[in-house]
Amino acid sequence: MEKKRQVNFLRNVLDSINSLFNRVPLQEQVAFARHLAVMTKAGLPLLESLRMLQKETRSKSLKKILDRAISDVSNGQFLSASLEKYKNVFGDLFINIIRVGESAGILAENLGYLADELKKKQELKRKVVGAMIYPAVIVVATFGITGLLTVFIFPKILPVFKTLRIELPATTKILITISNVLTEQGPLVLLIAVGAIIALWLVMKIKVVRHFVNLAMLRLPVFGKIIKDVNLANFSRTLGLTLKSGVRVVEAINITAESLKNPVYRREFFKVAEAVRKGEALAPFFAKKRFLFPGILTQMVSVGEAAGNLSETLLYLADFHESEVNEVTKNLSNVLEPILMVLMGVVVGFVAISIITPIYEVTQNIGQPR
Repeated sequence: MEKKRQVNFLRNVLDSINSLFNRVPLQEQVAFARHLAVMTKAGLPLLESLRMLQKETRSKSLKKILDRAISDVSNGQFLSASLEKYKNVFGDLFINIIRVGESAGILAENLGYLADELKKKQELKRKVVGAMIYPAVIVVATFGITGLLTVFIFPKILPVFKTLRIELPATTKILITISNVLTEQGPLVLLIAVGAIIALWLVMKIKVVRHFVNLAMLRLPVFGKIIKDVNLANFSRTLGLTLKSGVRVVEAINITAESLKNPVYRREFFKVAEAVRKGEALAPFFAKKRFLFPGILTQMVSVGEAAGNLSETLLYLADFHESEVNEVTKNLSNVLEPILMVLMGVVVGFVAISIITPIYEVTQNIGQPR
């Protein structure tokens, strides 16, 4: 018996380690939840459904997970208990909704809710990422072109400037210094840049720093609103779904807090869970934090709590905040385009002026008596 217990312990440890290396894309998770919901609703046994899904899935990681799940379910375990070994892959939300569905006999319904809400969360993420592609491309192109001019083109013109008997402008001197550093100390500059990125990544691991940086980002124009709406949409959808699926309020809020990436909102929602545990309502807590929770959210939550349909109210709020994100991201390129064009003009213009000004001064002095 003791030996068997040790084997199970080692097996669970190995499962936890393996889950760190397994990654299942959100799209595959959506498909898994939706297909399993359809099969369960059609009356197929869970074990047979899992075997069919394992054959159909294209994800190698999901195949391995389902292989283990089939083995566990065959031995009498719940599906949620098996998937809990891969919490880093699926998250608390996914596992808890399946657990409640299994215990309450509404697994098909809960899986359907889960698939729908994960799909909406995926679409929201896609909109935000899509809106950031254009600014990122412009910034990379600007500094890429500038780097090519500075490293490859400018050094070929530099000998000409050295032969000129004129006082070089300050911009040209700066560009010469930058060019010399990049061409002569390129590997060192690259090493410093990589070191700075690693150092920044390590600093951002410190909770206080990460909290301060994210709080500062929430105060940014345009981007601050997007961050707020994305987090409020995710919060509303996750909490609404967990409540609708039968999870208790405090546990649902904790699951929601765990699912959020933003440390500022995570911290506040853990405080919310503690306040609700002590018997307080959600709306009064939100009313004290107007910077993080807008008035419409507080009012709607208050109405939902009073009417006893908080889950439906939260799902409506999720749609509302997603529509806000959609509107902002649609106009984001129009807002940022002038700023990006000015940035590009300043950077490229600086290089152009640094090169052209000395040449212009030489041509102006040609033919003039000394």
